[in-house]
Amino acid sequence: MALREIVTLPDPVLRRKAKSVTKFDKELQTLIDDMIETMRAAPGVGLAAPQVGISERLAVIEYEEEDDEDEGETASAEEPPKPPSPKQLFIIINPEIVKASEEKVMGIEGCLSIPGLLGEVERHEALHVKAMNRHGKPVKFKVDGWLARIFQHEIDHLNGVLFTDLTEHIWQPKEEIEDRV
Repeated sequence: MALREIVTLPDPVLRRKAKSVTKFDKELQTLIDDMIETMRAAPGVGLAAPQVGISERLAVIEYEEEDDEDEGETASAEEPPKPPSPKQLFIIINPEIVKASEEKVMGIEGCLSIPGLLGEVERHEALHVKAMNRHGKPVKFKVDGWLARIFQHEIDHLNGVLFTDLTEHIWQPKEEIEDRV
């Protein structure tokens, strides 16, 4: 595995509609592994192939559910504390949103290919997505909340769309955010 360079604006690959993946060969497996390593090192929660200069319909997403418990709440003697939720890794090839909720929510997004900028973007609250896994087998996902936002952001990359195209308010954060999409 190797770290890949993350391309930034104005690289034209970020504005192109990516081509469908048709070969599930060793080269693709290496690209997937490299993208996972690059995403983690960045650090980010998602990375699309165009962001590493490859115009193919492939994205990797790694997401950890946050606990909804109140911060002040403590575990009782009878109840041991819950272990942290494990991170989920998603590899989506040739993804397609087949159903999106009517409900939309606003949220702040950043992007590894547009460092130093944030924007507020309206996204669907929930999605049904069909794609292929790293071995070319069909997979389906029902995602909601922050995970649905990440899926939409990465699928937008595959269509040459950036979060800055979808917001009217872009700003530079005072401090770097921890997880950029």
